[in-house]
Amino acid sequence: MTLILGLEGTAWNLSAALVSEERVIHEAESTYKPLYGGIHPREAAQHHASELKNVVTQALRGAKKEGFSLDDIDAVAFSQGPGMGPCIRTVATAARALSISLKTPLIGVNHCIAHIEIGRWQCGTKDPVVLYVSGANSQVLAYRSGRYRILGETLDIGIGNALDKFARYLGLSHPGGPKIEELASKGTEYVYMPYVVKGMDLSFSGLTTSAKDAINHHKTEDVCYSLQETAFAMLTEVAERAMAHLWKDEMLLAGGVGANRRLQQMLQTMCHDRGAKFFVPENKYLKDNGTMIAYLGLLMFNSGETTPIEKSVVKPNYRPDEVEVTWRDKSK
Repeated sequence: MTLILGLEGTAWNLSAALVSEERVIHEAESTYKPLYGGIHPREAAQHHASELKNVVTQALRGAKKEGFSLDDIDAVAFSQGPGMGPCIRTVATAARALSISLKTPLIGVNHCIAHIEIGRWQCGTKDPVVLYVSGANSQVLAYRSGRYRILGETLDIGIGNALDKFARYLGLSHPGGPKIEELASKGTEYVYMPYVVKGMDLSFSGLTTSAKDAINHHKTEDVCYSLQETAFAMLTEVAERAMAHLWKDEMLLAGGVGANRRLQQMLQTMCHDRGAKFFVPENKYLKDNGTMIAYLGLLMFNSGETTPIEKSVVKPNYRPDEVEVTWRDKSK
């Protein structure tokens, strides 16, 4: 049995987890909560630095109660990117130190692909089109010829950032997405919003600006409702086009914004109308978590991939299509 320790800390959530092929052994986390505004990278990194020892210790103690020891750990995995530079550098430093002290290999993983693989594992889906939506990322992906290919993506800001920006404009605390969702559920009248889909790509910045303008003339609930309906319709359109183009009958939703119930409902309806299957993991695996890092690290380790210390430099703009996927289609 392979046992991997995974560290996640690309943004506001710091997490450590131990995972085997069969199950999640234990996970611990500590979340940075800004007093006001959005995430400040330096402050988030300081939070991670102060909480790392405690979070890793909690994860290891939990594993010990399950009958595992430090000697059972086969490798240490960490988010090499994408993410906020100060945050991923802090966690990468800790991962290197643990790898050296435990005398185990180090594995740098792509944060985006970790979201995909934890979803595939937890949902049991085989070869889906993936809609990956988080704070900074909005992408439609599918696996082909040894890589996760990006079929479409945001041209400016991620859908999560768009929702958070508007929430801050309303004076709501971070994270803003769930608060926008709650207000949107009370909306009854659609307010015109710019619908910006360019081929397979999307743009959300103008949508946020339009919502800010509309708040002066319409009820807050109606503006939130219209913002969500427009943005999620855009995402659903490009996701469906990808499924049609690739003749795939599975859709996987990944990333923190995937917890939004209205987005899930729209994708579920689209998949039902196509005769396709829709998959979404539990909310705890949608948000950033150490389990997904450990699990992707396990897949990479079992396929013979490790990261030498000298090549463990962090990559704040690390794209999923840069990664050679060695753990799928092994027979080929």
